[in-house]
Formats: sequence, structure tokens, C-alpha cells
Amino acid sequence: MKKNIVLFVLFVLPIVAYLFFASGVNSFTTLPVITPKVADFGNWNSLNGKKISLDKKITVLGFSGTNILENRGNYFNLNEKIYKRYNGFEDLQFVVLCPTGTEKEAQKIVDALSPFTDVKNWNFVFASKEEIQKFYDGLHLKEKLKENLGTSNVYIIDKERNLRGRKDPKEYKEGYDTFHPSELSNEMLDDFKIILYEYRAALKKNHNATKQL
Repeated sequence: MKKNIVLFVLFVLPIVAYLFFASGVNSFTTLPVITPKVADFGNWNSLNGKKISLDKKITVLGFSGTNILENRGNYFNLNEKIYKRYNGFEDLQFVVLCPTGTEKEAQKIVDALSPFTDVKNWNFVFASKEEIQKFYDGLHLKEKLKENLGTSNVYIIDKERNLRGRKDPKEYKEGYDTFHPSELSNEMLDDFKIILYEYRAALKKNHNATKQL
């Protein structure tokens, strides 16, 4: 009897524990909506000439401000911790909204990332300062943009254009600070996995599972 118990503890219990954690805590939760149905982008130019829209895409959205190069370390943090891990998903895009006139600086960021990253899902989009402020105001966030129209935070917007985050007052989070790699590796990565799980589950439920997610 004791031998069977020892065998159970040594072999069976670790397997059960592995299966539990492999299934992921994410399968038991969802990520709340902070702001529903945010506005789509206007007819704004992108660095690569593509028309960028929030519709039917999971979007990681940032605001560069006018001093893009001064904050280039933030983009490298985001690239290493999140982008490189998930950039193969066709339904995912990373979008940085920049003031018109900063195109050359944005191109330098892309050029710096491209030697070691497939930058196809990095999108820099340009709008006037007034348009950027109006769009940001429409997100109804607690944090305000800096005077240069930038923030180190990035935001997760789902395919239905809902801005997602954490609403619990004890851990409220509407954005994720790219200045801190640990926040990207922990809070943002956890929340991002929830979003992906939601869509994987929906695809399986509708028998439309694809490699896109």
C-alpha cells in the first residue's frame, strides 16, 4: 500500500500538476473591457503605405510622441518581450500612432529592429497632433498624454475594437508600461495570453480553428 502511494506521488501527481498548469489559468478567466467600441483610425498615412485599421485585428497600440528616438528603448523592450513571440499571427498588429513630421525618426526605429526581427507587423501611422489627441481622448483613459503626445504605455484592443485591461481596483490596468521589461513579461504577457485564448476558444467552438491565432 505504501509503495503504491509513493509511486503515485512520484509519477502520477507530477503529471496531473503539469496538465493542470499547461491548460493555463487563462482558460478560467476573461480580460475585461475598459473602453468599448473605440473609434477606428482616420484616413492616416502609414510608414509602409498600407491602410491600417483596428477592425478584425488584435492590436497592440502605442503613442510615440514627437521624441520617438529618445524612447527607442521602449520599442526594443516591447519587441523582445511580446512582438517576437507572437508576430507570426496574421490577426495581430502592432501600431504606433505618431505625429506627422516624425516619419524619418520612425523609419530609423524600423531600420534598427529589422536586422534581427521580421518587422512586417510593426506599423507606424501618422496623424496631426489634433487628430492624435482626439483619438486618445476617445479611449477614455485615466492616464493623460504627455505634452509631446506620447506615452510609454501600450494598449490591447481586440478585434471588435474594445480596449481591454484589468478593472479590479486592486490591480487596475488600462495600459502596459514599455519602459519596464518586467511589466511586459508579467502583466502584459498574462493578459495577452487571455485574449489569444478567447479567440482560439471561439474558433474551436465554431469549427474554424486556423493557424492565424
